[in-house]
Amino acid sequence: MILKSLSLLNYKNFDSKSFTFNDKINCIVGNNGIGKTNVLDAIYHLSFGKSYFNPVATQNIKHDEEFFVINGDYNKDEKTEKVAISLKRGQKKVIKRNGKAYDKFSEHIGFLPLVIISPADRDLIIEGSTTRRKFIDSVISQSDNSYLNHLINYNKILAQRNALLKYFALNHTFNKDTLEVYNSQLTEYGTVIFEKRNAFLKAFIPIFKSRYQAISNGNETVDLIYDSHLFEDNLNTLLMAAINKDRALQYTSVGIHKDDLHFNIAEHPIKKFGSQGQQKSFLIALKLAQFDFIKNQSGVNPILLLDDIFDKLDEQRVAQIIKLVDDENFGQLFISDTHAERTENAVKQVHQSFEIFKL
Repeated sequence: MILKSLSLLNYKNFDSKSFTFNDKINCIVGNNGIGKTNVLDAIYHLSFGKSYFNPVATQNIKHDEEFFVINGDYNKDEKTEKVAISLKRGQKKVIKRNGKAYDKFSEHIGFLPLVIISPADRDLIIEGSTTRRKFIDSVISQSDNSYLNHLINYNKILAQRNALLKYFALNHTFNKDTLEVYNSQLTEYGTVIFEKRNAFLKAFIPIFKSRYQAISNGNETVDLIYDSHLFEDNLNTLLMAAINKDRALQYTSVGIHKDDLHFNIAEHPIKKFGSQGQQKSFLIALKLAQFDFIKNQSGVNPILLLDDIFDKLDEQRVAQIIKLVDDENFGQLFISDTHAERTENAVKQVHQSFEIFKL
C-alpha cells in the first residue's frame, strides 16, 4: 500500500498544499513551527479519521477558516483508492472512500494501516491506563473490525449504566432488575474484548521483546503485563459483587474499561526505573512490534511515520529504524526533521529511493 499524493486545504497551518510522494522514503524537512508534523498528522488523519496530536476536531481547521479538507490518493492491491476527510464548523466530520461517504467511521479503521512513532508516545509511559488501553485497542482494531464494534457497544452500555447509578443516587431509589440488564450486556461485550486483548498480547509480547533486544543489543530484559479484573472472575460476578461500591461511587468500578498494560524493565516499572534512553527504546520497540503485528495480520505493509525522530534519539537507535526500510518487503516511510542534511545522510545509508520535501 502506497500513498501516492496528498493535498491539504485549510488544515492546521496550511492554506493549500499538495505533495506527490516517493513509494519508499519521504523526508519532510524545515524549521520548527513550519508544519512538518502537521503533514504527518494529515496522513495519520486519513487512516484513523482523527488527528494523532489534537483530538479537538475543529482545532485542526486553519485559523479564521470555516472548514478543512484532506485528500489522499493511494495505491492498494493494485487499485487506486481515493480517501477524503472534511470538516466544516458546526457540522459532523465526513470520511469518503472513492467519493462515497462512510455510514460509520469504524468501517474505515484498518483499511489504511499505519503506525506512527513520535515524541508524544511518551504519554504511554507517563499517563494513566486510558492511554495504554487506547494503544491496545488501536492495534487490534486495525485488523479486527468486530473488535472495534464490540468496544463501541461496551462503552455505550457503560455510559448508560453509569447514568443509571447517578439517577439512583439522585432520586434515592434502586432497581436491581434494570441494573442487571446492563450487567448482562456489559458481560457479553466485555468478555469478548478481554479475550481478544489477552490473545493479542500473547502474540504481541514476544514480537515486542524481540524488537527491544535488537534495539538495545540484548542488554536488558523488558516485559508487558496485562492487568484485568477479568483474570479474577467473570464480569457478571464481578459487577454483582461490586454493586454497593458502584452505588456509592455512582460509576462502574470493575470491567475491561479498567484494564491496564504495565511496562517493566528488569521486573520494575520503566516509568520509575528506566533511563530516558531505555524508555525511548521501549517505546520504539512497542511501535515496531505494532508494525510487525499489523503486517502479519493484514498482509499489508503499514505506512510508517517517524515524527521528529532524529532530535529525540541517538544515532544507534536511528540506524536500527532506518535499517528496517533496507528491505524490499518493507513499506512506505515518512520522516520529519529540522535538518535536511542530517536526514539525507541517514537515508543514503539504505538502498531505497527517497524524496526530500523542504517546507
